[in-house]
Amino acid sequence: MSPNGRSLLNIIILGFSFMFIFTAFQTCGNVEQTVIKSLNATDFQGSGYTSLAIIYGVFSASNLISPSVVAILGPQISLFLSGLVYSFYIAIFIHPLTWTFYTASVLLGIAAAVLWTAQGNVLTINSKDTTIGRNSGIFWALLQFSLFFGNLYIYLAWRGKSHISDVDRRTVFISLTVISLVGGFLFFLIRNPEPLNEPSESTDSLLNADTEESNNKKALQVSVKKEMLLLSPSISYSGLEMTFFSGVYGTCIGAMNLLGDDAKGLIGLSVSLLGSERFWVRCSRFGRNPVVLLGLITHLLAFYLIFLNIASDAPIAPEEGTNQQAYMSPSTEVALLCSFLLGFGDSCFNTQLLSIVGFTFPQDSAPAFAVFKFIQSISAAVAFSYSNYLLLHWQLLILVLSGVLGTVTFFAAERIAVVNHRDSDYDSI
Repeated sequence: MSPNGRSLLNIIILGFSFMFIFTAFQTCGNVEQTVIKSLNATDFQGSGYTSLAIIYGVFSASNLISPSVVAILGPQISLFLSGLVYSFYIAIFIHPLTWTFYTASVLLGIAAAVLWTAQGNVLTINSKDTTIGRNSGIFWALLQFSLFFGNLYIYLAWRGKSHISDVDRRTVFISLTVISLVGGFLFFLIRNPEPLNEPSESTDSLLNADTEESNNKKALQVSVKKEMLLLSPSISYSGLEMTFFSGVYGTCIGAMNLLGDDAKGLIGLSVSLLGSERFWVRCSRFGRNPVVLLGLITHLLAFYLIFLNIASDAPIAPEEGTNQQAYMSPSTEVALLCSFLLGFGDSCFNTQLLSIVGFTFPQDSAPAFAVFKFIQSISAAVAFSYSNYLLLHWQLLILVLSGVLGTVTFFAAERIAVVNHRDSDYDSI
């Protein structure tokens, strides 16, 4: 197999592995607050929002050490061990206990930092400047399918149910645990890429294990570069909107009693639509800026429709839900359309962020992706924290303001990255 073919195969395997793991984890995250509301009548006293806030808070701190872990263990072993922790977290819901739930949340935060740093490293060493956009798109498309399969099952299994029984819960989470384990073992199919070009200092720096001090120093150096500072608002917004669509919006739909008896099942169907977009493959030929702008416009439309369709107290409603109405009669069709728009816009932002980080920092991919995930996870932790308390319209206002700011700064970062890359190519002639 040619070097290009092997590298492409590695990206496809990486995407399928993440698809299985996040089919399980995303489904778990989308329904856990609803499931926990049914559990809180028992001895279990936990909060899905609090757990996710812990995960992303620990995640952000752990990004300081994740480049060193990946450098020492190698990306393949790092991916596999992290995948096992994801499976452990999901398995907690088979027989949930409060202390194991929050302990697993801490462990998952650490594992997530290692997993995504290793992912960024594998993506970069299997890509060239001309293929980084394509490869990040392929990876993100496969990852987005994770939102479809598990949540479609949730819709079919929980349709018409107002309360999640123990049998329903165990059946779902045993299945999700097995799916997650399959994804973890797929990482062993990834092979070391053959050189796409002549060996270079940048390739050697990615393949050789550095010391912890060196990796931390690189991460700090990357974090204060002009390009990363300009990308920070965009990355932060991606964390905020990821929190909203992956944890808050599904809970809001499930809490809307005016949507009828199918509201709980609609959690799964709505989130499954988030993963149904693969538009970026064709859009990427027009450059990163138009795709990000399209993502912003799509998200602004979704936020406006959600504001009109979903009651303001839906994010913090009790188990019995809310009977309040927003500014229009609640519509299932509009709720599902908003799910599609949220996923479409999320694909716009995340594919282009993955692409520009790999394009801008090819020699320091692991530290750069660690900084990327550090910023994103801090934002997600903050968002999950305020999701316990803020009404829906305040959460939407935060998303609108941060989305506009993030888009403007992304344009500036893209301009600098292209100019620097053009100057670098000129100097190498």
